[in-house]
Amino acid sequence: MYALNDQPHLEQVHAGKAILVTGGAGFIGSHLVGQLLAAGASVTVVDNFDPFYDPAIKHANIVSHRDYERYRLVEADIRDLEGLRKRLAGGYDVIVHLAARAGVRPSIKAPVEYQQVNVNGTQNLLELAHEWGVRQFVFGSSSSVYGVNPNVPWREEDHVLRPISPYASTKVSGELLGHVYSHLYGIRFIALRFFTVYGPRQRPDLAIHKFARLMLAGEPVPLFGDGRTRRDYTYIDDIVAGIRAAMHYDRTNYEVINLGSNRAIGLLEMVDAIEEELGVRARRVHLPAQPGEVPQTWADIGRARALLGYQPTTGFREGLRAFLAWLERARSAPPWKRIASISWSL
Repeated sequence: MYALNDQPHLEQVHAGKAILVTGGAGFIGSHLVGQLLAAGASVTVVDNFDPFYDPAIKHANIVSHRDYERYRLVEADIRDLEGLRKRLAGGYDVIVHLAARAGVRPSIKAPVEYQQVNVNGTQNLLELAHEWGVRQFVFGSSSSVYGVNPNVPWREEDHVLRPISPYASTKVSGELLGHVYSHLYGIRFIALRFFTVYGPRQRPDLAIHKFARLMLAGEPVPLFGDGRTRRDYTYIDDIVAGIRAAMHYDRTNYEVINLGSNRAIGLLEMVDAIEEELGVRARRVHLPAQPGEVPQTWADIGRARALLGYQPTTGFREGLRAFLAWLERARSAPPWKRIASISWSL
């Protein structure tokens, strides 16, 4: 899985390290934490189990993590700086900051809350990193920061960012805050722009998960826009490999790096693939395009290859099959079985 050139193997790098992961009970965070624990790291997780989707899903994500003595869960809100300062107490080698209010469309309805959680919360974690002398800070950014930039595949060197949702703007702000703290205090800040992550445990509001459940339930599948939108779908294991590589990157003090698959897949192609793998036909309903949604995402991953040894290894169909196999098991197990179908409003 790891293409790390001449760098030490990640299992050896992370053994014995003390790592703080915010959002560690979520989709991406729980996969990362599971790998870090297996590698011998001590992991403290901060998560507030936000009801954006059923908190029981997050609790299910971390059941196996509780078996490790090296695992500590702190239920806290990243907006509460004083609470974090008292309950976490420092002593970390690396902070991986993944906690955020997620979603483009919901951010349009609650822009102030997104600003408070995603920007103020990020500043709180950076302030604590400064106070505690944490040298390494990895930030979960998003491909949404590129917005309507037509120059694809998107490269980090293109500084003309055109975000079109409050969520995207908060991620831009997080990257810029990281530059400030890196410049002033010598914190090594690595912003990873994730491109449409999918795989087992994917959030139920995201397209692949949502569409698959609706098809299996025989419910209508809402397709927004003219069907020509494209996304760079990236499998969860490839994303986690990139995060883990960034956790011990040490060549420069500030970097912004794309983590994607370097392939854009059309909306209709994605729906066709789910139909073929499930052996069902979707009841397609075409609806107007949604505000805040970009027409395409497509990652240039040259910088990730050069700096992190990053090389995605899971093709879209392979990853889709792995997700659907997980979904088949999860549908009959709590808490996932409570989600009979996904609301169109998600």
